Amino acid sequence: MSVLNITSENYEEEVMQSDRPVLMDFYADWCGPCKMMSPVIDEIANEMDSIKVGKINVDENQDLAMEYGVMSIPTIILIKNGEAKKVFVGVRDKSEILNAIDEVINN
Repeated sequence: MSVLNITSENYEEEVMQSDRPVLMDFYADWCGPCKMMSPVIDEIANEMDSIKVGKINVDENQDLAMEYGVMSIPTIILIKNGEAKKVFVGVRDKSEILNAIDEVINN
């Protein structure tokens, strides 16, 4: 599955009303660490059908960044049933994110 572009306009439908957990990647185009995480996020989206994966540009969607208290990027938040279950700040290993996804899906 491809990565969704989550915006203030489609957030309610794509995230809050999702029947699957949603991995949200808060990023900015100018952010070096975000660029390092981007291929990892893309791989997860392509490998896992059990979740939705979306990217949120903090420069274009400041309201969503504020809603989740995003102070540093990249910030990756795993949402299940409209609730934040896991939060990662900074560059992380793919395995760490996959482990968190498995934990959230199975609980």
